[in-house]
Amino acid sequence: MSNQDGQEKIAVEVALAMPERQELVALEVNAGSTVADAIKLSAVLELFEGFELDQAKVGIFGRKAAMDDVLRDGDRIEIYRSLIADPKEIRRQLALEQAKS
Repeated sequence: MSNQDGQEKIAVEVALAMPERQELVALEVNAGSTVADAIKLSAVLELFEGFELDQAKVGIFGRKAAMDDVLRDGDRIEIYRSLIADPKEIRRQLALEQAKS
C-alpha cells in the first residue's frame, strides 16, 4: 500500500488487555516504523488511565520485542501488563494442596 506521498504503508494492530477491558487498535503506519511508533500512533495507552508502559514488556504475536524493532505488514503489537501472581508459584501451591488431600 502507498499513500498520496508515495510512502509505503503497512497494516498493524496494537493490543492491550486489562482484566476488565481489552482494546485492539488497527492502523496503518509507514513502512520502517517501529513498535514505539505504532504504540504512540495508536493512542491505546491513553484509553487506560494510570497504566504505565514498561518498555521491556511488549511483544509481536507473543514473542518478546524491543521498542525499536521495525514492524512488518500484519504485525500485532502486544503490550503486556505485570502479573498479579507468578503462575509457576500458583501451580506449585495447587499441587501441594492436591497432594495433601
